[in-house]
Amino acid sequence: MEENLLSTPPDFKLYNDRAVWTGTLIGGPLAAGYIAAENFKQLGQQDKAKSAWTIAIIATIVIFGGIFLIPNIEKMPRFVIPLIYTGIAQYLVQKYQGAAVKEHIEKGGQTYSIWRAVLIGLIGLVILLAILFVVILLTNKDLLQQ
Repeated sequence: MEENLLSTPPDFKLYNDRAVWTGTLIGGPLAAGYIAAENFKQLGQQDKAKSAWTIAIIATIVIFGGIFLIPNIEKMPRFVIPLIYTGIAQYLVQKYQGAAVKEHIEKGGQTYSIWRAVLIGLIGLVILLAILFVVILLTNKDLLQQ
């Protein structure tokens, strides 16, 4: 394999597949949206970064709204829904960013640590729990009156 010694590696970092999977599994679609948007920004695709956020917000509303509307959801194993949205996020990021991330790495570009993805996932989880807490409080007015 011949290496071009005159080329310089990219001076920015991207999130790889493992980071997408980890962050999304922990933090849901909002974490996936953040990770995808950051990659798009680093790749100079600002319009796609905005689209990633839009899709993440809509996915969050649909998923968590659907959880309250699906009958007998409590009978489904708890890990199924997170695995489904994580798999979808992984597929979409791979489809729209996979080649660019691979090229970035081949040129000597660095990727973010998996621990950064864990942190993003945890922040996403806290945001999701806060949203769910507010929704539960607003839908159960009896709790507010006590």
